[in-house]
Amino acid sequence: MKTLWIWTFALVAILMTSCQKDDDSYSVGKFWVGFGIIDKSGPDTFTVQMDDGSIIFPVAGHYNGDWFVDDSRVLVNYTIVDDKKVDDTNKEYYVKINSVRKILMKGIVDITEAIEDSIGNDPVIISDAWMSSNQLLNMELRYFGNSEVHFINLVKEPGELTAADEPIELELRHNKNGDREDVLFNAFVTFDLSAIMIQGQDSVEFIVRSVDYQGNETTFEGTYKYVIATD
Repeated sequence: MKTLWIWTFALVAILMTSCQKDDDSYSVGKFWVGFGIIDKSGPDTFTVQMDDGSIIFPVAGHYNGDWFVDDSRVLVNYTIVDDKKVDDTNKEYYVKINSVRKILMKGIVDITEAIEDSIGNDPVIISDAWMSSNQLLNMELRYFGNSEVHFINLVKEPGELTAADEPIELELRHNKNGDREDVLFNAFVTFDLSAIMIQGQDSVEFIVRSVDYQGNETTFEGTYKYVIATD
């Protein structure tokens, strides 16, 4: 079970996700912030496939990339220094990395009696939820804690899924590990939804349920779009 990495981030920065060119030259005083997936092409080289479809090629910056592996989920703050290839179908940029944070990315867990206790059932607040263009489910969460490691999971009932099960019922589960509720934390988490693919379809409807600190149920309804072979 992966640790939910805890950190606070200015929400205004998240709005600055566009990679559009404002004028004929890029300014070192401008920056963009967005989510992406690392593609590590060598021991010391990598690119990031951003959720908006662009690809950034780091050529400068100060960061510790020892933890970088292929398919790591990241939130990147960067400055565009030049176009690499920008046209109607490609948006590739040379960038200076200002900061990069690892974002928790997990799959869906089948909930069973054996893991019920470790999954937990503590309250959690979903501040925002959205499907990115690469069909990942992203959430901004808020929860109270102090110093213990917290865990977050997206769970479903075991068994094969069929079209009759739509919308697929999912639960966001939080285990605070007995931590004190002294400080309100913000965190981001991304979920790979491939476990709810239904053979013969190209999309599936789902609903995520969670319970907040007032005992109110929050729901998020979405469509997971994919393409699978039918032959």
